[in-house]
Amino acid sequence: KIAFLWEGERGEKKTLSYKNVYEEVNKLANVIKSLGVGKGDRVAIYMPMIPEAAFAMLACARIGAVHTVVFGGFSADSLKGRIQDAQAKLLITADGGYRRGKIVPLKETSDQAVAECPSIKHLLVVQHAENAITMNAGRDVWYHEAMGQAKKYCEPEQMDAEDILYILYTSGTTGKPKGIIHTTGGYMTSVTATTKWVFDLKEEDVFWCTADVGWVTGHSYIVYGPMANAATQVMFEGTPDYPQRNRFWKIIEEYKVSIFYTAPTAIRAFMKWGTQWPEGCDLSSLRLLGTVGEPINPEAWVWYYEVIGKKKCPVVDTWWQTETGSILIAPLPAITPLKPGSATRPLPGIEAAVLTEDGKTVEHGGGYLSIKSPWPSMLRGIWGDQQRYIDTYWSRWE
Repeated sequence: KIAFLWEGERGEKKTLSYKNVYEEVNKLANVIKSLGVGKGDRVAIYMPMIPEAAFAMLACARIGAVHTVVFGGFSADSLKGRIQDAQAKLLITADGGYRRGKIVPLKETSDQAVAECPSIKHLLVVQHAENAITMNAGRDVWYHEAMGQAKKYCEPEQMDAEDILYILYTSGTTGKPKGIIHTTGGYMTSVTATTKWVFDLKEEDVFWCTADVGWVTGHSYIVYGPMANAATQVMFEGTPDYPQRNRFWKIIEEYKVSIFYTAPTAIRAFMKWGTQWPEGCDLSSLRLLGTVGEPINPEAWVWYYEVIGKKKCPVVDTWWQTETGSILIAPLPAITPLKPGSATRPLPGIEAAVLTEDGKTVEHGGGYLSIKSPWPSMLRGIWGDQQRYIDTYWSRWE
């Protein structure tokens, strides 16, 4: 079964089966262990959208190390702050990535960041863009060299359901980023179930979530949820407008994508660029469309439904966030009546309510969206700051 159909910004292609991924993850798990990382240790990942980013997350999970992925577009300061907060021992990065034809110097940025991170013992560096970089002897290790010598099998670490799987920093609106903690059992339960329910996932589907692994959407609906369901996925390194504004539509046409999950911001950009781009490609393989990341305005919803879905694909508008771990409110395709601009109803098992300032239920009109009872993938804490966790999420109402 194909796990990833990967396309690089410059048009390079790789097809990876689940067996390929399994072998790479096992070898990488052994490499990470050989660099002194064990169960409970933190590993920072700062990568472009290449298969090795997923391997790195899964290899950490296999040995019980806690990964914290930092979006490859973030600055040295942002990377440094997250590494320092998590006290990561290892940073997995690449020489560089591509963005709109330019090289993003990830290794150079990593060097600046870790100069002030004494907890980091090693950098493991993937050769991707082949840009000139400086390797620091004794500290920096080439990924391909270490993988070439690695054993092919790594015994998976036994984990408790409540052991930490990962920390993901959410910038929030104020103050320093919060290290949101997700655990092993509950998180996997929610992302596996919601991938199946919300996207009506079938054996033959080709699923494409356009998020970056640096965000929770990439964690939940590229690496963990779809892979737990053995989905075949497209993974793409570039942007929708490079080299032309039809890049996404060409990818859908080429790989016969059946489920397409993207952000309202992207959809509004597609609207501005005009219908000639999608109309120039064959999008007939699509059967389900999804949106994520922010509310979608009704105009963008209707455009997406009519122009991209040709009025035959349900649009699942998903409400969730880093803290919830998985989708909580969304239509179930072909079951829930759709309403443009609305995420419709909570999923089975999710008890949501709209409340007033003093905690009373609102029957008509607006208020605070709240979740009244626990769900499997809810955040379990803020890394190193339990008081901030209580104050931020649990102090408004009894």
